[in-house]
Amino acid sequence: MQSLLDPAILFFIFGILAGLMKSNLEIPSQIAKFLSLYLLMALGLKGGFALAHSGLNLQLVTSLGCAIALALIVPALSYLALKRILPALDAVAVAATYGSVSAVTFITAVQYMDTHGLPYGGHMAAAMALMESPAILFAVIVANTVRKRNTTVGAAGTVPTLGKILHESLTDGAQLLLLGAMLVGILSGEAGKASMQPFSGDLFKGMLAFFLLDMGLKAARNLGQLRGKSPLLIAYSLLAPLVNAGIALGLAALFSLPAGDAALLMVLAASASYIAVPAVLRFAIPEASPALYLGMSLGLTFPLNILLGIPLYMTIAHHVLI
Repeated sequence: MQSLLDPAILFFIFGILAGLMKSNLEIPSQIAKFLSLYLLMALGLKGGFALAHSGLNLQLVTSLGCAIALALIVPALSYLALKRILPALDAVAVAATYGSVSAVTFITAVQYMDTHGLPYGGHMAAAMALMESPAILFAVIVANTVRKRNTTVGAAGTVPTLGKILHESLTDGAQLLLLGAMLVGILSGEAGKASMQPFSGDLFKGMLAFFLLDMGLKAARNLGQLRGKSPLLIAYSLLAPLVNAGIALGLAALFSLPAGDAALLMVLAASASYIAVPAVLRFAIPEASPALYLGMSLGLTFPLNILLGIPLYMTIAHHVLI
């Protein structure tokens, strides 16, 4: 209950209610894009400053290794489960969506930890960046295999090459900004942290609250896309985050990660992409239904993680990993 009374979360709830009421409240798309870029830049700076302070160590390497392992395990397991209830290409698209990560969910979790004074490694921002692209690679390879087996071509005509799709995902502006901001933070160190504090520290929570208001509106409006879908898909949207977070916790325990890093790894594994991966899927797998993978990730999984998942994952990680 205490986490639900956080101002940023309350604005998210308000956005959901306004969306369900079909209010005309709307954040202009350019402002929403600016807020997204600001949050990624501020997060990258925070991670860079922390890395400049801690330096390269075994904990960093182990955490990033676990992140990459999750980025391969989660989409593979998701596809094995989903292909039993969905057409193959729809299953691939949803598996890729859940195999990748949500930057906003991660940013909200970082803010939660800062607010509650919970320690974590700044390198986890790099873990988030590393976990985005493997699911896209998985989707392209499996989708091409399915097409060859079915000897069909996508409805949109010629499917883009693997190289082009990977170039699009790896040079995505938001991801590059995150990594660039981390590099700036590493190079500028403590002096940079002091000079950028008003930007990356003081403004952060207010900007996050504004952005979560917009996300609440979008989440409510995407719920309608799930009307008439199988109850099994609804169940998957709500249960898959918990299962994936459990896999992350198991990896963290196996490699003795600190509780803070483990908690953020659980958040990343439990989240689902609703921006980067869907944008790639629209031209990589045009046969798949955007209403399906966007409705599931943004309409159900994202609110679940923001309202209940983050405090749950934090509590479990800090109780299991002492």
